[in-house]
Amino acid sequence: MPARMRPGRRCYTRRMTELSGAHVLVVGATGVLGAELSRQLAAQGAQLTLSGRSGDKLDGLGKELGDAVVGRVAADLGRPTGPADIAAAVYGRDLDGLVFASGVVAFGPAVEVDDDTLDELVLVNLLGYMRLVRAVAPSLGKDSFIAQISAVVAESPTANMAAYSATKAGLSAYGKALTLELRRQGVRVIDARPPHTETGLAARPIAGAAPRLPQGKDPVAVAARIVAAIRDGERDLPSSAF
Repeated sequence: MPARMRPGRRCYTRRMTELSGAHVLVVGATGVLGAELSRQLAAQGAQLTLSGRSGDKLDGLGKELGDAVVGRVAADLGRPTGPADIAAAVYGRDLDGLVFASGVVAFGPAVEVDDDTLDELVLVNLLGYMRLVRAVAPSLGKDSFIAQISAVVAESPTANMAAYSATKAGLSAYGKALTLELRRQGVRVIDARPPHTETGLAARPIAGAAPRLPQGKDPVAVAARIVAAIRDGERDLPSSAF
């Protein structure tokens, strides 16, 4: 008997997502991966509201993408008002998708990571996102999606990255629970856990110094795989999918 027909298993039918004309909020749009995701979504015909910490970078990306951009909001998820500021940018408008590509990284032994670093990791990588989802979920209608970009460390927690690994594992777990909670609303949640990718994030840690890392994945290819998953109705992208 095919796996999808086995008793006791839930059967999920893949539904293609039409991106042309879809309104998508991209959070973390000023990062390397977030910007590339924005470009590829725009190439598919999506209408984008872009969010990032740098207003100047948002302006630059907005000029590059032209009419595909219908809104921009400079906000920091690590600040108390950040999630609400982002949500306000799409308030009163139908939202067909949310892409969460924001994040910070830190290195160092778990017992040496200070409180400020822990706070920023949790606020930006997890808690700010949870607050944002709470605010924007009512705007997501039937056949909409949430694509959250986690990391391979959610699957394989890494020494000297314990706190970062924990935030990504928490993000992944949150997405799995959201899948169950938002299913009846018609919202599909995709948890993407790409391997190390050449975004330059490791060179900009908020604490510590990165170890020598192998050559990472091409962000253009990683973004293309995520956009394909959005379009093709996938629900989970483990590191092996890249």
